[in-house]
Amino acid sequence: MTMKQSHFKQHPPKPNIIIILADDLGFSDVGCFGSEILTPHIDSLAYDGETGNRGIRFTQMYNCARCCPSRASLLTGMYPHQAGIGHMVYDAGVGPAYQGYLRNDIPTIAELLRDGGYKTYMAGKWHVGGEYPPDASHEWIQSTMGDESHPTPTQRGFDQFYGTLGGGGSYYQPPSLVVNEHVVKEVMPEGFYYTDAINDEACKMIRNACSDKDAPFFLYVAHCAPHWPLHAPKEQIEKYKGTYMRGWDSLRKERHQRLIDYKLISPNWPCPPRDEHSPPWDKEHVPDKEWEDSRMATYAAQITIMDEGIGRIIETLRRTGIYEDTIIFFLSDNGGCAEYLKENGEEGHWPEFYGGFTRDGRKIRVGNRRELAPGDEDTFMSYDLPWANASNSPFRLFKSWVHEGGIATPFIVHWPGAMALVPNESINDINHDPWNIMDIVATCCELACIPIPDSLEGQSFFPILFGQTLKRRQPIFWEHQGNCAVRDGKWKLVYRRSYDDKIGWELYDMESDRTELKTWQLIMKKRNLIKKWKDWAKRCDVLPWPLQPIKDGGKDWSNLPWMW
Repeated sequence: MTMKQSHFKQHPPKPNIIIILADDLGFSDVGCFGSEILTPHIDSLAYDGETGNRGIRFTQMYNCARCCPSRASLLTGMYPHQAGIGHMVYDAGVGPAYQGYLRNDIPTIAELLRDGGYKTYMAGKWHVGGEYPPDASHEWIQSTMGDESHPTPTQRGFDQFYGTLGGGGSYYQPPSLVVNEHVVKEVMPEGFYYTDAINDEACKMIRNACSDKDAPFFLYVAHCAPHWPLHAPKEQIEKYKGTYMRGWDSLRKERHQRLIDYKLISPNWPCPPRDEHSPPWDKEHVPDKEWEDSRMATYAAQITIMDEGIGRIIETLRRTGIYEDTIIFFLSDNGGCAEYLKENGEEGHWPEFYGGFTRDGRKIRVGNRRELAPGDEDTFMSYDLPWANASNSPFRLFKSWVHEGGIATPFIVHWPGAMALVPNESINDINHDPWNIMDIVATCCELACIPIPDSLEGQSFFPILFGQTLKRRQPIFWEHQGNCAVRDGKWKLVYRRSYDDKIGWELYDMESDRTELKTWQLIMKKRNLIKKWKDWAKRCDVLPWPLQPIKDGGKDWSNLPWMW
């Protein structure tokens, strides 16, 4: 394996590295990116008013539009298809690009860093190691985990692991919960909440890592929050009760203005009209405003709980004396989620797999049922498309699409010890250049003073951390469920899969119109970018969507989440 050259002949000492990944968090869902949601600890990564420490906010960091593809890319520095997760974590039967688990011949960031002398830890959601049905038995999980198609974190480079192997589920009794190689079979105690458990286990891992002063550590904190279901303690929800009675239309506009005020977006980018599937906030279209307010209040509470736990991680770093020597990355795996979760309660639909019973024997009632208040463990709701439209403000569309609303993530890099050495005149605490989630692996290799594998698709942005100017050399490509895009400099070409195929490829100038409202009809530019995308798709074994023929009379539901 050949290696890329580092940008610098001399490095600062190897830092500890922490990556904190939120799940389904929209672009404007944290305070330092324009939100009204209380996230003081995440905000402190961008700027700490008490210490004066500053981080860097990247306004054009991109993910891969969906939970597991983004996590695969983040962990390998490759495109999702190259890593083996071209769609989700099931084996689609069409080759290695869609096998549904990380490929053995692609090293993970944990493997690279462990070979470079790091201790490696993970707390949270794995979701890159094959399929784990949420209703699977403990016995099935124990017998299946670790086989060829279900690699575990400890098999892929992590010394210790606490978390869930599958996707979403109850925050009070999470499915597929594992400690290292052992399934947790016990009923969770009163007061257990998964987001708190992830953050508290991360704190334990930090304290454990500090027992060996000679070796730095890598910690991957992979949250489920604020992914559905809407679960949060009542006292946390109460903090936001009534906050959202002004509705999603006002919320989108307020966040858009704050983003402009914070100089994170251009004032020349108008906020798009509400999504076509989102109703106006009035009595005729939204008769249960109090219930809608409670849904968004619960979502906000999930984010605040995550933030409070991140505050405990930061405090643990301070108390152990390693805060200055630790770099923290914070980001989200995709945009806000428009998935509806059916409301009719009929057995046989996919959300019913999340049914079952609570810890005290109550039946879990799945779906966005207006007669129920969200938050308790016997409910299973989502916050739905209109609020997701606000989460992604000012961008269009949602998780699983590759318009900006699906792929733009808030991204913060915080390394107080190193950034304090940058001369004031060189400091730029906002970076507006396009980067991709896979670039983090190469950056971490350079931080760790280990060679960057030539095979990596990602490019290190290490020099930016020290006030230098750097732009990504190669275009960025996407494909998810037939939604396709390429970003090359200021131009973005994007294709939204639809049934009538009337939309086609859309060309946008991202410098003048990142909210994607004005299409350009530059024939040669479009042809050039389409060719680049097709060449990339061939190189990465991207297949046409759907992967399997749809049966007569059937429908491809993948791009209709508001009907799920």
